[in-house]
Amino acid sequence: MAEDPQEQPPAPRDATDAHVDRWLPVLPELDPDIEGAVTRMSWLTKHLGRVREQGLVDYDLHRHEFDTLHALAGRGGRAAPSDLRADLKLAPASVTGRLEALERRGFISRTPSTEDRRKVDIALTEAGRSAWHEALDVVGREETRLLGALTAEERRALSDLLRKVTLLQEATGGA
Repeated sequence: MAEDPQEQPPAPRDATDAHVDRWLPVLPELDPDIEGAVTRMSWLTKHLGRVREQGLVDYDLHRHEFDTLHALAGRGGRAAPSDLRADLKLAPASVTGRLEALERRGFISRTPSTEDRRKVDIALTEAGRSAWHEALDVVGREETRLLGALTAEERRALSDLLRKVTLLQEATGGA
């Protein structure tokens, strides 16, 4: 008997498949595709979070230091404390404490503002940019490794599908 050329071999199973199998008898109304997608997204997000945290440990950065360097890098390496406060959604005293610690480590410099002498400008130093970038690369390499299992077209399709879901979430006022 000849095999149907359209028939695909079954996809390999992962831990989420076992999770869905366990819950279907308990919740027969469960949509296995929704549960599978949400569980996989959740587990991948947790995995990447653990990788990020290990990267911070490996490069001797605390999460709040990385977040501050990241916000500063996202502004071209220069910002006012009020800009960082808005980006990080922090109280003024919290930003001041972070900036003092980062300055002691040589990751930022603070200079009087050229526009208003009562203010200061924050600049990312080469050491700060290097520490931020090295820690960022840890998670970037893992993202590339994982999504490298997909073709470029599959990655684009995945991104497009997730955008569609995100747009719905954003339009309905989700956090």
